[in-house]
Amino acid sequence: MRGPVPKKPTAVLHRPEEMSVFPRVSLRPEVYEHLRHVFLNQELLAAVGRAEAERRFQGLLLVLSHPPGFTCVRASTHLAPLEEVRRRLAQELQQRQQRSGSPAAVAVEILLHPRVPDVLLLPVIGPRSLVPLRSEVVVGAQCGSAVLRGANVFAPGIVATPKFMKPGDAVSVFSDVDGRCTRGCTKPFQGNKVFVGNGVSEMHRATIFAQEPAKGLGVRMTEPLYQSPSFDGVLPDLVFLQNLPSVVVGHVLGPRPGERVLDMCAAPGGKTCHLAGLMKNQGEVLALDRIKNKVELIRQNAAALRLTCVRAFCFNSTQAVTSDPALLATDGPPFPPSSFDRVLLDAPCSGLGQRPSMTVGWSLKEITSYSPLQRKLLHAAVQLLRPGGVLVYSTCTVTLAENEEQVAWALDTYPCLSLVPQEPHVGGPGLPGAGLTPDQLKLLQRFSPELSNVAPPLSTEAPPPLSNEAPPLSTEAPPPLSNEAPPLSTEAPPLSHQADRDTIGFFIAKFLKN
Repeated sequence: MRGPVPKKPTAVLHRPEEMSVFPRVSLRPEVYEHLRHVFLNQELLAAVGRAEAERRFQGLLLVLSHPPGFTCVRASTHLAPLEEVRRRLAQELQQRQQRSGSPAAVAVEILLHPRVPDVLLLPVIGPRSLVPLRSEVVVGAQCGSAVLRGANVFAPGIVATPKFMKPGDAVSVFSDVDGRCTRGCTKPFQGNKVFVGNGVSEMHRATIFAQEPAKGLGVRMTEPLYQSPSFDGVLPDLVFLQNLPSVVVGHVLGPRPGERVLDMCAAPGGKTCHLAGLMKNQGEVLALDRIKNKVELIRQNAAALRLTCVRAFCFNSTQAVTSDPALLATDGPPFPPSSFDRVLLDAPCSGLGQRPSMTVGWSLKEITSYSPLQRKLLHAAVQLLRPGGVLVYSTCTVTLAENEEQVAWALDTYPCLSLVPQEPHVGGPGLPGAGLTPDQLKLLQRFSPELSNVAPPLSTEAPPPLSNEAPPLSTEAPPPLSNEAPPLSTEAPPLSHQADRDTIGFFIAKFLKN
């Protein structure tokens, strides 16, 4: 006998204040004022006006504490066609739902992106109307953020549980926003916490807090506040969880088979493997990172995806170039100048574009400490790039100092560099405030979730599907920079447009070395 037909989700348009389940991201006062100054700078005020600039800033603080409306998966199209990956993923997720025995199964919609040819999008359902249970499990903020993006709760992330919790107990999961909950606490935590869903315990409390740190699944989420499939162990050779802008970066760099490419800050290797896949595993991708165990993770990811053209080294990329023959290595860093056709610098940054993030405890000194390191890395990148080569600089933060101001500095410091168009260009233009011209801002790509007027859905009706065929990449120029804020419409834009906006905060610049 056939079971009930799974319900299908939809995407429904909400104003930013209507999507709010959590308060705006919590910042130290000096960090708040610093960011407010960034988003109310004179160039931006002249372009959009004070009221609109303030609305955007407050909207940013709101969306940062909430998860994006889509789960983005990069398909390993060097191993299988996109449609085959899509079919196998749908089959695997359906089988997992059936095995879970969930009484309220929801059909998983898997959509293609019309301009990014190896991306699959899964709309997130939420925030859902759920009733917290009496038994509470408290998890760390990082674990709570992972739950909001579809993960189950693993034992290392658990901070507190009921006194007699055992496998099979129904529990509610709360995220400790400020990190104030005492590990192993049995009393209800009264601090700053947010509800992220209901689940079923998979472990005894004694096991979780034993002297030997527990590993494995601690709580299986049966009713997450934001519903998105868990990808733990799902088709590891064919799909890779990656934010949409991070996938766009690889296409913007545009590596070709046979080229020599450098990924300067490569861990954990998602972008490295994407570049190697775009090159059809032909040529050479060298990946550098300063932390030894992260370098091993790059190697493991490349091996899992059968990418033999990737070589990873533990090395400080600021010192990756030398003209001294005595210091040159035979097959690794440091390298002589002009060694690479293309260089990706996905730079260490303040990470203020990451979502969801309910609190940022860093000081202003910490937030502003990345710019000098980024310039050292840019200096090495320009030297390592051959004439005629392409350099892509990216960050997952929203500040001017780490994004547009770095571009302005690079153009002023290195006359050999020029900005060139990006393809695909699915984000918005750069943010005014760094003295760049409107034409230069158009060539940049800033993903600004605060400009999204789309929130995760509350409805259970089916969404209109995207096309079943991925169109070729467009050759159109980037959209013009507008001084007008996008109007808050009452009609939902296409899902692909929603996914382009409702993502993490991210920045991409593409340079040509003349």
